[in-house]
Amino acid sequence: MPAPETAIPAAPGPGSASPDHAWIRRFEPAQAGAAGGPLSGLRFAVKDNIDVAGQPTTAACPDFAYTPAVHAAVVERLLRAGAALAGKTNLDQFACGLNGTRSPYGAVPNAYDPAYVSGGSSSGSAYVVAAGEMDFALGTDTAGSGRVPAGLNNIVGLKPSRGLIPAHGVFPAARSVDCVSILARTVATAVQVLEAAAGPDPRDPYSRVLAMKTTPLPPRPRVGVPAQLEFFGDTLSEQAWQDAMRQVQDLGGTLVPIDYAPLAEAAAMLYDSALVAERYEAVREFFDAHADSVIQPVRDIIAAGRGYDAADLYRAQHRLQALARQADAMWADIDLLCVPTAPTHCAIAAMLADPVARNRELGYYTNFVNLLDYAALAIPTGLRTDGLPFGVTLIGPAGSDWQLADVGQRLHHATGLPQGATALPLPAPQPIAALQPTPATHLHIAVVGAHLTGMPLNGQLIERGATLAETTRTAPHYRLYALRGTVPPKPGLRRVAGEGVAIDVEVWNVPLPAVGSFLALIPSPLGLGSLELADGRWVHGFICEDHAYGDAQDVSAYGGWRAYVASRAQPPA
Repeated sequence: MPAPETAIPAAPGPGSASPDHAWIRRFEPAQAGAAGGPLSGLRFAVKDNIDVAGQPTTAACPDFAYTPAVHAAVVERLLRAGAALAGKTNLDQFACGLNGTRSPYGAVPNAYDPAYVSGGSSSGSAYVVAAGEMDFALGTDTAGSGRVPAGLNNIVGLKPSRGLIPAHGVFPAARSVDCVSILARTVATAVQVLEAAAGPDPRDPYSRVLAMKTTPLPPRPRVGVPAQLEFFGDTLSEQAWQDAMRQVQDLGGTLVPIDYAPLAEAAAMLYDSALVAERYEAVREFFDAHADSVIQPVRDIIAAGRGYDAADLYRAQHRLQALARQADAMWADIDLLCVPTAPTHCAIAAMLADPVARNRELGYYTNFVNLLDYAALAIPTGLRTDGLPFGVTLIGPAGSDWQLADVGQRLHHATGLPQGATALPLPAPQPIAALQPTPATHLHIAVVGAHLTGMPLNGQLIERGATLAETTRTAPHYRLYALRGTVPPKPGLRRVAGEGVAIDVEVWNVPLPAVGSFLALIPSPLGLGSLELADGRWVHGFICEDHAYGDAQDVSAYGGWRAYVASRAQPPA
């Protein structure tokens, strides 16, 4: 039997914004999930283009409303997993918008400042999560609708690989690229929900069995970033992006510029080509009979789909495929792509004054993702100097969802941000259970002296097939000593309790079969131990027996063995 409902009345005027506008219908009490399931104790809401049995689905168009007899597949799975369903949330009408103002039920405000847009089209779902009313919520994402509102409200937006969550019972915006998205305050919660919701459903012809990537990305991933960045004059977001990139580098990421042009062109095609006809197809029967029931500018966007023929659609598909092949090339050089989730914030008044152009700005970094069959995860990275949230989106090929979650969780928890617009601190991060460690084929060994590149013993590494992984420094807890009587001259590295410094080191990947023969070449008083790197990682490295330090010269002031050796080669002044 359907839960009793409380309908939220329509807004008194266009553009008015209120927290109540986040809801279209609340269930009192919430629909209980199965006892003892993995999501027991969590409350959620769903965007009102997702079916709940016995409750109207409006897609934010009251004249369109219908009452389904069964739950959407994803709702059924989440209830079976124990989550309790508390209601249906507002959206940009027919999921056609990225700003949250295009609804007769009222504009949904930003959770940090009600004068600003919430982002859309999953506007209500984002607000109720950011405000702490729900533990998570479902949205949908065709052009960024599950990511933009997450980025603008300081929460996580998980946009899974296409077809990973079935869309049976979800009224489409563009059926071939739609995704059910998950909005939560932490990556761990979003992953929990994805684990419960994922899997094909024969009732959805676009659901599929995906070969998921289950090994973590490298600890120092190559992070693609657009070589050409656009913030539409928003200097606060531009500064927040630069801050976020420093955070990425602090966590070990290497930034790799990529050509954003093919991605930008693919993004533009979503509305500026025959691909927009799919939005018309989704609502064609209703729209042709009741166009006046559809608000502006949604009406004009859908109507634009009427103007294309089949040849136009094929032309657009061919061009999109060509852009996809161009974009494929970037994956040879990067492990994941990182972009601003939204390049700017927009006041509600500014959005209403120029709704098409300002909406397009919000989608500049999102529109291409589903068209090119990528997975994406939007995460908060900071608050701008005006107090509004900023975040980035991590993007990977289809099936990389768990890998993105692992990296995204580390980046999110390093920020120290609160959960959404609440005062709650982030909890401890949780392991991504689906990821399995990569089978070891090499041993990381840090070298500090005669085995450095260009030094006398470096050939012992090269001839064993070892490769240089990185040049870095130790944590600032070490002293470096020039050992007496060693040939060629060698240093000793000593960890100390106080007055330590960071010392230059190289980390080499040594093939496991060659480790034994390499260590056999290391004479006393040196041996293999563990040392701490600048970013907190511990790796194998050379240590020295204590007795050797007695008559050794402390050369820590040089910051590394190479600098010390170079100083001895200089003629006296």
